[in-house]
Amino acid sequence: MDQVNDSMITEFVLLGLAQSLEMQFFLFLFFFFFYVGIILGNIFIVFTVITDSHLHSPLYVLLANLSLIDLGLSSSTVPRIIFDLFTEYKVISFHNCMIQMFFIHVMGGVEMVLLIAMAYDRYTAICKPLHYLTIMNYKTCIILVISAWVIGVIHAVSQFVFVIKLPFCGPNNVESFYCDFPRVIKLACMNTYRLEFVVTANSGFISMGTFFFLIVSYIFILATVRQHSSKDLSKAFFTLSAHITVVVLFFAPCMFLYVWPFPTKSLDKFFAIVDFVVTPVLNPVIYTLRNKDMKLAMRRLSLWVINSREVS
Repeated sequence: MDQVNDSMITEFVLLGLAQSLEMQFFLFLFFFFFYVGIILGNIFIVFTVITDSHLHSPLYVLLANLSLIDLGLSSSTVPRIIFDLFTEYKVISFHNCMIQMFFIHVMGGVEMVLLIAMAYDRYTAICKPLHYLTIMNYKTCIILVISAWVIGVIHAVSQFVFVIKLPFCGPNNVESFYCDFPRVIKLACMNTYRLEFVVTANSGFISMGTFFFLIVSYIFILATVRQHSSKDLSKAFFTLSAHITVVVLFFAPCMFLYVWPFPTKSLDKFFAIVDFVVTPVLNPVIYTLRNKDMKLAMRRLSLWVINSREVS
């Protein structure tokens, strides 16, 4: 922490998303309503999974944790974005910038592992249905969730410990509307080529590898189902399509933000908004509208609410 206290920079300047008042007002409405949707949608999934005994299975426990992570990932950036829209001088303190980067990568690392765990759950349920309850039991589910959090923290700490020690003496323009390791590292008063490679490998190459691993695993599941029964192929594809959509929405922006060698501000903004705003609000929609068990649970919850009102 001595390095941090001795650094000349005490705050960073963030990039604005819009210049005109009309665009600022439009973005305010966009982020506000989407963030409300993120909060309500993800909390609804968590509440439904907790209260409905029919959803006390590994898949929905993982889904509830995914919703919590989406809520946390969005909350690490969106409130700040909304606050900065009408602020002329968009600054963030050094320590708040470091905290934001840390939590973004903790949540991102946890979500990455949860998506792998959900893919393994679907593989077991579809390819080994007779052994599903033996393999994906309560203990295994808890181990997967704890492992996701541990790996997420390790993923963030492995980059954070190097960045927190860097000397920052100017300039302090992050060139983004939020703090992230690649943008902040470039502001250090030293050669950071090796550290930039570490960040690219840690966040970019791992994201890319995980993405292709998940896509290949889903293809393998569909191929296995087709060998046994072509009639079940469409059913399996419908089940997996929600997972594939979530995987693409999460990993595509990550791969661009951390691996693409020719970043541009406009594309950076677009993919960051997809990651922090669009994906967290779409995940609840995807998993509720395309999932039979979730729709039945929603009906039971609605009937319970109606009956409770009638009794009162």
